[in-house]
Amino acid sequence: MYGDAATIRKILTELGDTWAVVGLSSNRNRAAYGVAEVLQRFGKRVVPVHPKAETVHGEQGYASLADIPFDVDVVDVFVNSELAGRVADEAVAKGAEAVWFQLDVVDEAAWERTRAAGLDMVMDRCPAIEIPRLG
Repeated sequence: MYGDAATIRKILTELGDTWAVVGLSSNRNRAAYGVAEVLQRFGKRVVPVHPKAETVHGEQGYASLADIPFDVDVVDVFVNSELAGRVADEAVAKGAEAVWFQLDVVDEAAWERTRAAGLDMVMDRCPAIEIPRLG
């Protein structure tokens, strides 16, 4: 298990509310679109990060984490496992407090690097499933 209940609760309730969602585009058929909608309903600011840099759910998009001109608290990763480690490293460089790898996104080396850098991390879980469980 990559992310215990206490870490999940901390990321969802105690850290800041600005979430960069890597892989979020205006494609309504992608999981990132629906998850971002749920996060917004629970009071999170969702910042789309995608090469297209589209505005999604009313928020300006950016082509990369480095392009975001303000701090982000959590980086939510919707890219495949082969690319996810690079995104985790970018999250560390950006100064994020936590990284969240979505369902089926697993990179154990990235987990170790990110945790060693002092960030909280959850892997292979979905915040849209977890946040309603918090009550």
